[in-house]
Amino acid sequence: MCYHLKMKSGNTEAVIDDNCGITKFYSIADTLASHLHVKFLNQVDDAENLDWDFRFRNQLLTLHYSIFGGVSIFPHHEKSVLKENNAVLEVAQFLEHHAY
Repeated sequence: MCYHLKMKSGNTEAVIDDNCGITKFYSIADTLASHLHVKFLNQVDDAENLDWDFRFRNQLLTLHYSIFGGVSIFPHHEKSVLKENNAVLEVAQFLEHHAY
């Protein structure tokens, strides 16, 4: 697996897979919970999108799924700081090296 990065308004978004089904989202969520011990704090599920917030290294991030855009991770806040962007990169690098 190889992720790619998108930058928007100072935020770093790591696109984990831009062409996948919801099963992969759940697999990634399970990997984060079991290997990085993250706990999902807020789960918003609707017909076309899932947004699950979690803390990693004391930074609030969102695991996102869209039927149009696949799975990605980005800072929860619209205006992120360097620490949040670095946390996104660290999670993406972890996922790059782990099967799910």
